[in-house]
Amino acid sequence: MATESKYSIVREVGRGSYGVVYEAIVNQTRSKVAVKRMHCNVPENVELALQEFWALQSIQRQHENVIQLEECILQNGQVFQPISHRYRKSDSHLLLIETCLKGRRCMDPRSACFLWFVMEFCDGGNMNEYLLSRSPDAQLNNSFMRQLSSAVAFLHRNQIVHRDLKSDNILISHRRGSPIVKVADFGLSKVCQGKGNVNQHRFSSACGSNFYMAPEVWEGHYTAKADVFALGIIFWAMVERITFRDGDTEKELLGTYICQGKELIPLGEALLENPNMKLQIPLKNKKSMPADLCKLLHDMLAFNPKERLDAFQLEVRIRQISYGRKRQRSVS
Repeated sequence: MATESKYSIVREVGRGSYGVVYEAIVNQTRSKVAVKRMHCNVPENVELALQEFWALQSIQRQHENVIQLEECILQNGQVFQPISHRYRKSDSHLLLIETCLKGRRCMDPRSACFLWFVMEFCDGGNMNEYLLSRSPDAQLNNSFMRQLSSAVAFLHRNQIVHRDLKSDNILISHRRGSPIVKVADFGLSKVCQGKGNVNQHRFSSACGSNFYMAPEVWEGHYTAKADVFALGIIFWAMVERITFRDGDTEKELLGTYICQGKELIPLGEALLENPNMKLQIPLKNKKSMPADLCKLLHDMLAFNPKERLDAFQLEVRIRQISYGRKRQRSVS
């Protein structure tokens, strides 16, 4: 990275179709940060970069379970221009990113136009890798479900709909000893205008990862409750360790699905084809899941969004379930 005086790249830690993530060092403090580089040479990439920028920039107050943006830097050729900092906001800087990223210069493939997102570093990898490398643990699962419910409720209170929740987009930090989850990757997120109930906003562009998409997302008419459906998929898969193999990456991923012969059908797609389908929860072992958690998952994965919990109701319900709670020792 050309701002060597401030950051030094250590290694690449992840790569996707939308960008590359590096581990880096803040030279002045020697503390670790994660740096995500997004190439803005085509309109599609520009939109993804802007979506991530506006989502992370719009959060006025930090949440322990949402990835923290330290600053954002625009690279145009050999010029690096800080455009945001979590302690400072400038209208002129915000206008600069709109002008430069949507200007003709960035439409030229030969132009070196990048957005660099400097974020907190998570040392535990993503949640998918973290859980699959460990034995099932009900108390850990309960902790993760509480943290994720709190994070999504926080995002929805701040008018942010993630639209791509999956275990690969959730990171793990060990800074305080016990694992802390961090919702990350806001490239497909949407910041809703206005201060009304986020669940009243309607979306039409179908996006996300197939195995986590709600039935209504497949149709292209959905609300923020699609995030709750995705969490339901994650929670169910996490508790029962249900996995599938991704066809593109060949990675084993946490996620639930419906089997049709040898074919795996995403749950949302299967519900769209058969809205009256009864979900088999639990799928593997009835003893692995108490009745109140089964009911919660059914309410998160309801076909009809009107019958599905919203993030605020989920935040309350998740604290009431018996699954994973430490048992009190009886005093004789």
